[in-house]
Formats: sequence, structure tokens, C-alpha cells
Amino acid sequence: MGCQEELLIEKVCELYDQISSLESLKPCKNVDMLFTQLVLTCMPPSPIDVTNLPKRVQDIRSKLIRLCGEAEGLLESHYSAILGSYDNPLDHLHIFPYYTNYLKLGLLEFTILSQHCAHVPSKIAFVGSGPLPFTSIVLASNHLPTTTFHNYDLDTLANSQALRLVESDPDLSKRMVFHTSDILDVTNTLKDYEVVYLAALVGMDKEEKGRIIDHLAKHMAPGAFLMLRSAHGARAFLYPVVEPSDLHGFEVLSIFHPTDEVINSVLIARKYPMPVHSLDQGLGSMILPNKCSEIEAFNPLNHGNMIEELAFEEQSS
Repeated sequence: MGCQEELLIEKVCELYDQISSLESLKPCKNVDMLFTQLVLTCMPPSPIDVTNLPKRVQDIRSKLIRLCGEAEGLLESHYSAILGSYDNPLDHLHIFPYYTNYLKLGLLEFTILSQHCAHVPSKIAFVGSGPLPFTSIVLASNHLPTTTFHNYDLDTLANSQALRLVESDPDLSKRMVFHTSDILDVTNTLKDYEVVYLAALVGMDKEEKGRIIDHLAKHMAPGAFLMLRSAHGARAFLYPVVEPSDLHGFEVLSIFHPTDEVINSVLIARKYPMPVHSLDQGLGSMILPNKCSEIEAFNPLNHGNMIEELAFEEQSS
């Protein structure tokens, strides 16, 4: 392990010690300062592979991701309550400190989706929308003006706060639907969506994320798209990592790793139109003849050039 990686791990562990000792993760000057330091520490491109970390650091990373998730939820709830106090909340979204990141991420994900989806989807599901459903709002307002968005969250309060943001808008109030459900309990309805978005913090660890992905693979419509958020390098101290090998039942089309202030990597995959049999079943491997598309050609926001192209080669049956 290089000197830079050791210094990075030391700094992350130091910040974990401070964050984990806080009495509350509700937004305040000290909480904001510590999480800002953590993000700035993890943001620069790094060759670190979190799967190769010592067990002690792996455990700290798992706990840190959960603390980040809790703090993010409290921050969003705090700002959703403030926004909900306005007559027209959508006119004031800019008061959220990371709103511009969502604008950039929304454009990035829309551009990636447009590279692979030939038509405008009529219904999109967003799993883990929370009290500030910025992705759905940005996509519905700026990029997909005829699409209906079905937002799923476990938290009744989060959904009621989110509804408050759009209910006064004559357009979005009709195209934003909120469901208080565990996505693992949603089955047949998933076939209605041409695209399903999975929020980064839905499934905090590999096993939990895997169960959700397998459930989506079972119940989504054949050929439907799955958009996922992951993390790369040191950013994996902030969010769970999704590997292409985790996406059983899906053809992974492309992966994009931003190197700017947009923290999450973006994966797009398509559900296979037929079961894919592995070699250990003795039935051979069936992979659709669709190579991972080039996405280097578009880079509307200068997110950097961390691009992975997946070597799915055409195979004749």
C-alpha cells in the first residue's frame, strides 16, 4: 500500500472516530464541517481498492457508510421541511447546498439513459426517493416533461415531505406519485416501469444490495433499464459499491466514474429478455449480442474521463 493510500486511510479513520462520537448527526456547524472534510478527503481520484483493506478498516468503512446515510437523511429532512414552508417550494430548491450536484447528476444520467433507450419512457420508478426527491424532480422538470415518476420509500414522513414539495405545482403534482413500500414487497407493479432507478443508499451492504437487485431482476419487465449509483476509489468510503458481477439477470451496458464534485458513479444495465444460464448449470453461457456502448463521446459536464467499458463480446449460440 502506497504512502498516499496510508495517509488517506488514516485521515478517514480519524474522521470516523470524530463522527461516530457525535451525540447527533442532525445538521449543525460541527456535523456539517466533519462531513465536508470527509467528502473532500474522499473526492480526489484514488487507486485505492476498498475490497483489499484490512478487516478493521473494512469494518470502519461499513459503519461510516451507515453514518453517512443517516446524516444524509437528516439533512434532506431538514431542508425538505424548510422548502415545504414556502407556497411554491420548487422555486426555492437552490437553498439546498448540494442542489447543483443533483442538476449535474440528473443531466449526466439522462444523457447516459438516452444513449441506450430509444424512446422516451412513460413511467419511471425511483427506489429510495426520500424527503427530497431531487432526481425525479430534476428529470421531470428539465429532461422528461411527459414521464410519470413513481417514487418508493419506506418512510411515511419522507413521502409526505416529498409530496409537499410538488403538490402546489400543476404539472409535477400530476406526474409525481409516492408509494410508502419496501421495494422487496413490490412485485407485479415493477413490470410497469421502463426504467428503474436505485438510490445509492438503498441496500447499505453488499448482501442487502444484492437481495434488492435480484428482486428487481425477477420482477422488472424484460428489456427494462436499471440505473444504479455506485462509488469508485476513495469515494467508496461514502457509498456502497456495485460491481457488474453483482447484476445477475442484467446486461451491464456502461459505467461512468465522475472525477468532479458529483460523488456517485453511474451504472446502466438492461434486464435480459430471457434467462441467462451459467456454465455451472451445464447449459452454456448466453450473452446478448450487444456490446457495451461507448460513452466517452458525450461528457456534457466535464465530469472527467474515468470510464470503464465492459468486455462483453458477441457470442454466437
